[in-house]
Amino acid sequence: MKKIMFVMMVLFFVGATTVSAQEMQSGDFNADYNSADFSLHQEKGTRSYDVDVSFTKSFEAVPKIILSVTMIDADNRYNTRYKVEAKSVSRDGFTIKVTTWNDSKVWGISGNWMAHSE
Repeated sequence: MKKIMFVMMVLFFVGATTVSAQEMQSGDFNADYNSADFSLHQEKGTRSYDVDVSFTKSFEAVPKIILSVTMIDADNRYNTRYKVEAKSVSRDGFTIKVTTWNDSKVWGISGNWMAHSE
């Protein structure tokens, strides 16, 4: 019985250490035609806009990034085409790159991000 209790305590501490070693930070982003250098609503062809994100605390290792789009304001006279991706991920931050192409006109886009380490 003592051995079982000892093994259970060891497993508990190993599990707790593993969970506490994981890090997570999250936030949101927003860009629209009022943002400096925003051109997703103009012209034709491929256009992109970058949003820089700095973590409040640096990660111990380069984290993985999860992105979601929560709002898009696009001209309904054209097809809505957009791509949102994380670029230049480091321990200190990353860049959200929003891209549109062809005749699509995106007037605004917002979403959430989450960074986590394993």
